[in-house]
Amino acid sequence: MKLLSKPSWQLPESAVTEEQVFVSRRALVKGLGLALAWPGLSPMQAWAAKFGSELTPSKEELVTSYNNFYEFSTDKGEVRPLAQGVQLGPWELEIGGLVEKPLRLDTQKLAQLFGEEERIYRFRCVEAWAAVVPWRGVGLKKLVEMARPLSGAKYVRFVAHMDPKVMPGLASGHFPWPYSEGLRIDEATHELAFLATGIYGKPLPTQNGAPVRLVVPWKYGFKSIKSIRSIEFTATQPRTLWNDVGPAEYGFYANVNPEVDHPRWSQATEKLLGSWVQRQPTRLFNGYGEQVASLYQGLDLKRNY
Repeated sequence: MKLLSKPSWQLPESAVTEEQVFVSRRALVKGLGLALAWPGLSPMQAWAAKFGSELTPSKEELVTSYNNFYEFSTDKGEVRPLAQGVQLGPWELEIGGLVEKPLRLDTQKLAQLFGEEERIYRFRCVEAWAAVVPWRGVGLKKLVEMARPLSGAKYVRFVAHMDPKVMPGLASGHFPWPYSEGLRIDEATHELAFLATGIYGKPLPTQNGAPVRLVVPWKYGFKSIKSIRSIEFTATQPRTLWNDVGPAEYGFYANVNPEVDHPRWSQATEKLLGSWVQRQPTRLFNGYGEQVASLYQGLDLKRNY
């Protein structure tokens, strides 16, 4: 039987947080095909043999209820209840700055414009917890190419939605709202950089960043800004919320690195959602070093954290 090749970064569906859509007919059919290729192995064993699966599946319920979304609350347990019934978007995503073609794109039509994909990624929070999540959305590179950045564009700045009427956390004076983040343009055009519009085969829930969020799987989760309203191409490194709040704790690059501790805790290990006692080693670039290490040749990863 001929096996379909997959990108080296693609995780097996057996490593995903449990959800019926990902362990039902599609996963079974794929698993059976792989089992035929490796006689004597179960479908799950065949997945592990081909792609490797060192992660214990967590649950969708955890991924959609254990959320950092400070515009709602700094308490993870409060975010989902506060976000219930709140409709963020759809809206027009504004793309501008140093581009030949400024754009205003309806977030509901991103899939029509660029083609929808499913990506299974590891997710690593700077707080040293982790998960494996199935996203749905579009490659960020496609949007960048449509906007046609000018030669002077070296960075991409992302700005999140603000609505004090439904986001009580915005009343906090501790943060320089709006939430903003940034990438170098070569990071933004890397094949792994992703704009997610769904999760577990469903539209993004509000607490996970509806209607569209960034996903940069080799970086700490705070780089994956939620509920994006605008994208701007700039010549200089943009200021970002967390780098402004704590430059000694939250670097601009924020690449996952087990050798660079947060000032208040170790980054050498991580807790997988649903397994709070057992810890596992943190992997450089969150396990995506084969794909992204070349972006940082000559860069001191300890100094440029």
